[in-house]
Formats: sequence, C-alpha cells, structure tokens
Amino acid sequence: MSVDHRAPAAAPTRPGAWTLLRPLVLRVHFWAGLLVGPFLLVAALTGFVYTLMPSLEPVVYRDQLTVPASAAQVPLADQVRAGLDAMPGTELHAVRPGATPTATTQVIATDPALPESWYRTAFVDPHTGALHGVLETYGSGQAMPLRAWVDQLHRNLHLGDAGRLYTEVAASWLWVLVLAGLALWIGLVRRRRKERAVALLVPRVSGGRRARLLSWHAVVGLWAAAGLLFLSATGLTWSTYAGDNISLLRAQLSWETPEPSTALPGTATVPEPSSGEHADHGGMTGTGPRAEVDPASFDVAARAVAAAGLTGQVEITPGDGPGTATTVAQVDRTWPEHHDAIAVDPATGQVTDVVRGDDWPLAAKLATWGIDAHMGYLFGVANQVVLGALALGLACGVVWGYVLWFRRGPGRRPGHVPADGVLRTLPRGLLLLVGAVTIVVGAVVPLLGATLVAFLLLETLLDRRRRDGTAPQNA
Repeated sequence: MSVDHRAPAAAPTRPGAWTLLRPLVLRVHFWAGLLVGPFLLVAALTGFVYTLMPSLEPVVYRDQLTVPASAAQVPLADQVRAGLDAMPGTELHAVRPGATPTATTQVIATDPALPESWYRTAFVDPHTGALHGVLETYGSGQAMPLRAWVDQLHRNLHLGDAGRLYTEVAASWLWVLVLAGLALWIGLVRRRRKERAVALLVPRVSGGRRARLLSWHAVVGLWAAAGLLFLSATGLTWSTYAGDNISLLRAQLSWETPEPSTALPGTATVPEPSSGEHADHGGMTGTGPRAEVDPASFDVAARAVAAAGLTGQVEITPGDGPGTATTVAQVDRTWPEHHDAIAVDPATGQVTDVVRGDDWPLAAKLATWGIDAHMGYLFGVANQVVLGALALGLACGVVWGYVLWFRRGPGRRPGHVPADGVLRTLPRGLLLLVGAVTIVVGAVVPLLGATLVAFLLLETLLDRRRRDGTAPQNA
C-alpha cells in the first residue's frame, strides 16, 4: 500500500476587510470624482480668486480706507454724524473707529433697499471729519464691493440660496473623495516592495504618461489632504442643511461664542445678539431695528475702550433701545487674534460686563479659528498663500482625474468604469456597516447622505441588470 507523503493543502486565506472594501471605495471615489468634480473645480477656482482679495482690497479701495496721518482728531460723535448725513434713509448699525492714524472711521448703517447682511458704509477722515466715500459692504468682515462680489461667486455663483447647494455638495463630498483617494493610494503603494516612501511622497518623473499622471494626482492629493479635509469641515458650517445641524449641535453642547450682556443694572435681561463669526459669509450681529442712537454715546464708549485694555480694531455697536448697553468688541482676526468684548453704559461710560477671548470655551475658539483660517485671515499672507496652493492643488487634482479616466480607454476614449457588483460581494457584517455609516452620514450631512443613498441604489440596480444580462459588464 502506497503512502501519500504530500503535505495537506493549506486552508484558503480569508481576505481582509480592506481587500473586501477596496472595490467599493474605488467605485465610490470614481463616481464621486466624475459627478462632483465640476462642483469642486468651480469651488477651487473661485476660492483661489478669493484668496487674492485681502491683498487687493487695500489697493483697490485705498481712497476710502486710508488718510494722511495727523495729530488732529475730530470727536467720534461728529464723525458719526458726518457719515449718517451722507446716507439718508439708513439706520445706524455700528461704528469702527480707525485703528491706525492712517485709517478712516467706518460708519456702518442698515438700508432697507439692500439684501440681508449687506450694509451701507461711510468712510470718514478722523482728523478732519471729511467724507471719503460711501460703499456697500457685506458681512461682519466688512467686505468691500469687489471682495463681496467674489465671495458671492464662490458661495453661490450669484444664484442666491439655490446656488448654495453647489458648495454644499462640493464640501460634503470633498472629505469622502480625499479619504477614499488616500486609502487607495496607500494600498497601491504598499504592494510595492521598493521605494515605498518615495512613491508615496514624490511624484514620478519617469515611466508611462498615465503612470506619471496617476502619481501626480495621488501625491498632490496626499500632500494637500489635511488642508482639504479642513476646508471641507469648515465649509460645511456655511451650508444650508449641514450648517443647520452643526449650529444645533453647538447650541446643544454650549459651544457657542459668548457675548457680553447688554442689560444694564436694574433693567430686564435683553436677549443677546447672535455671533457674527461667519465673517463675510454671514451677517453682523444685531441686525434688528434700533431706537434713535445718540452719536455722543460713541465717544463715551471709545473712552471706555482704553480703560478696559482693548486694542487694535474695535467695533462699537449701540444697544437695541433704552436700558441696554453699548457693545465694544475687538475684531482683529490676524494671529494672535483678539476677541475681548465689553458692554458699556452709554450714559456713564461704566463697563457693565466683560467677556475675554481667553475665557471662551475651547470649541468656540476652534470654530472661530477654523472659520478665520478658511477665510484667509488667521495668519495673514501666509494663510492666503496656503489657501491658494490648496485651491490650485484641488483644481489640478480634478483635471488630472478626468484625464486619467479618458486615458483609461483605447484610443484615448473614455475608459471603463470600475467593476460593479461590489455590494453583493461584501460579507453581511461589512454590508451592515456600510449601511449604518450611510444612515449616520445622511443624518449629519443630508446632501451627502442623499446622494450616497442614490449611489448605493444605482449600484444595486446596475448589478441586478448585469446579472440578468440587460446591462454591460462594466456599466
């Protein structure tokens, strides 16, 4: 009797989670990039133009923003009167005294003829009281007309609230594309035994054209990943649906920005105005109607500023009526930021409440820093250079992605779509996990959730049609 000395066959290796999920990640990355790419390209290009605005604005509006330095000083009340005289039919909203000897005083007023978050601003020489022009400005960042126009282009393509959906779709899918791309690229490089770190971090300069292009697409995405994730997260705070959820979460967790109480001693509590932290993308605080404001109260508030230790650019906002305090808040948004605010009795000049920026909750600080960094203010020119590089990197990544798809097929025709049927091949546990993630994401980021559900349903339909022989293999 012969004896079989062959070793028993090894048990089949069970594929890991990444091996099972990779086809789904690849298909999501492909379809999302193909369909959302135009939104991302527009957001990137308009965002790049916006990064130029903080540097261009002082040049374009030099006549309104600057004056010759002088030791003479006109009372702030007279400056306010001069500004209001130049804007008949408006209602005083706030005043920003010049922070330097060469800066004009900005008298900001609401105008019923302007849309929400828009203001009419008079620029007054603090040394002579002369008027240096009246402009329409936007948001709490006091964006001048050029920056406001670019801001609206980036935000909604000048299509109003309906146009905001394009940026929400872009911001909602950006983080998904970035994370999926990172996973795919790292997984691809891990299979290479040589020059693994170099392949991850340095674009290829040799090899086939498609291989080089894929390397540039992936490596630039890798270097930009952290910044793009940051832009996606902060961009969602301005969105229509996800932004509401974020605001609700902050309110529930008491992460909102604190404001000084405007109720004077012996009077009823006055509801605090909402924070204007969303800069040029949102309105200023306290946009409701006010009683007639005595311009002399601004001189009273200005004298309290130095006593309270507030420095740099401040904004003085009158109270909403009798028995309410004037609010003075620092609005310097370059690093280090200053966010101290005080409430001042307009009759006596007594400081009735103080809120120091250092005492803000950490979540409020992070939210404000994130928004200001997204707008290019936090670190000045360095911030704007980084944002510009991220915007160009994103734009290049989108274009490279489309070129890669076209080069995938023969004769430089559009290439094949990654194979379908990926949901059917997932084990039940991973399939349930994908479904749970979709539900959670849909609850927090509704537009992403809705489009992701649509993708999963389409994926299931195409797979069923292919199995029935009514759809091509790579549909």
